[in-house]
Amino acid sequence: MIRAALFCWLLALVPLHAQTGSKIVGAARKQIGVTLSYDPAYTKLAYPNGDVPREKGVCTDVVIRALRDGLSQDLQQLVHEDMKTNFGTYPKNWGLSRTDRNIDHRRVPNLRRFFERKGYGIKLESPVDYAAFLPGDLVTCTVPPHLPHIMIVSDKKTAEGRPLVIHNIGGGAREEDVLATYPLTGHYRWK
Repeated sequence: MIRAALFCWLLALVPLHAQTGSKIVGAARKQIGVTLSYDPAYTKLAYPNGDVPREKGVCTDVVIRALRDGLSQDLQQLVHEDMKTNFGTYPKNWGLSRTDRNIDHRRVPNLRRFFERKGYGIKLESPVDYAAFLPGDLVTCTVPPHLPHIMIVSDKKTAEGRPLVIHNIGGGAREEDVLATYPLTGHYRWK
């Protein structure tokens, strides 16, 4: 009886994520042809809902805009508020002694920690099972030699069944087959 109830509950979640994932992918795809360059420069941003000009940005900006435009979720504010109360649990890669709402949400290690803290993490299997990636999922990886990167899983797939991703890795927002290119470090699903 309990198993049947749990199974029905899990089935009910799939359509919810399908809608959420579709909104994330749609908002990310709208950045293609708009975000044309990669620009990691520190920029003073409005708060909340601050953004660099849409024609530029980094990989995190694709995610930030997709969640903001698709789901009305402001990672700038969400990450900043979580970091204010839980600063000690976030990475110390930048030598900061306090939060910085202009940049904290634009750093992949901080997003990873935020997603983990909120329970959005999905276990990465080895070898990678590409069927486990749903449209709208967020995936982090390491671009050699050691650069953290984040991508959004697309609703389009290769002939082999591997999902494409939408990201900005240097030439603006693009939809590409690179999910198998870099070592994966995290898999997250917005709830």
